[in-house]
Amino acid sequence: MNTPQTAPQPGINAWLEQHLYSLTASLGRALRKPWATLLTIGVMAVALSLPLGLGLALANVERFAGNVQQARVLSVFLQQDTEAARVAALADELRAWPEVASLEWRTPEAGLQNLRQNPALADAIDQLEDNPLPHLFILTPRDDEAALAERLKTLPESDLVQHDALWRERLDQWLAFGERLAWVLAILLGAGALLVVGNTVRLDIQSRKEEIGVLQLLGATDGFIRRPFLYLGAWYGLAAGVLALGFLALAHHYLAGPLGKLAASYASSFALQGLSLGQAGMVIVAAGLLGWLGAGIVAGHFLRQTRPER
Repeated sequence: MNTPQTAPQPGINAWLEQHLYSLTASLGRALRKPWATLLTIGVMAVALSLPLGLGLALANVERFAGNVQQARVLSVFLQQDTEAARVAALADELRAWPEVASLEWRTPEAGLQNLRQNPALADAIDQLEDNPLPHLFILTPRDDEAALAERLKTLPESDLVQHDALWRERLDQWLAFGERLAWVLAILLGAGALLVVGNTVRLDIQSRKEEIGVLQLLGATDGFIRRPFLYLGAWYGLAAGVLALGFLALAHHYLAGPLGKLAASYASSFALQGLSLGQAGMVIVAAGLLGWLGAGIVAGHFLRQTRPER
């Protein structure tokens, strides 16, 4: 026995047809004014790409800083009179510390040999009667570098503990400031994009003022009148989001080559990373919603001002 299928409700079909008509009609109106449409989309795209570009730059700097932190080291210069046997025993003790991931012992002879490889220092080193360099430990910490550095300073054989935590702390502070600056720019430029869409939709509403007045007299609801303008704003936003991604792609292509060569000169494989596919989709959707919101604010204000009295 076959189960009878429920026929679609006429109201749902009419609702879908209205939305489809508004969607295509709004796109047609935008395409019939190519220069005005391109100007609106271009201004929105620039406003969107600036905070996005700054956010991407900060993300890459933060990723680079993370790589540097993973490769951080502590340099421990021992007292000049420390005997080699004690240095060897101390090296074994430090390797057993849970805070130490690895340790490299560099003898005074090895340090002097490294300095002699510099042509500017070779002649001066040859004039030395005694080796002035101390034993050196180069340690890689597991977790807290600052805590390990403080503990190493308490060793009787330790003369100087050198580490570069200060500049990383400053870098973290700059990154935090940059992230907040990116949010401020995103809010300000997002508001600017909202105003651009709103002004464009306002001009379109003004050009159709008489038509809207007739629809209101015929009893058309505000939702029915507002719908095409909402889709028009969404079209502007979606196109601006795509164009903003294009701007970012061009900037990435322009900067990736020189940065890759610079990183290679330092024996690093660091490379710029752009937006993922999911992030790019979120940008387009957010831009479309921004255009929808701007159009909705302007259209709603206009309809409240012109609603006929009954």
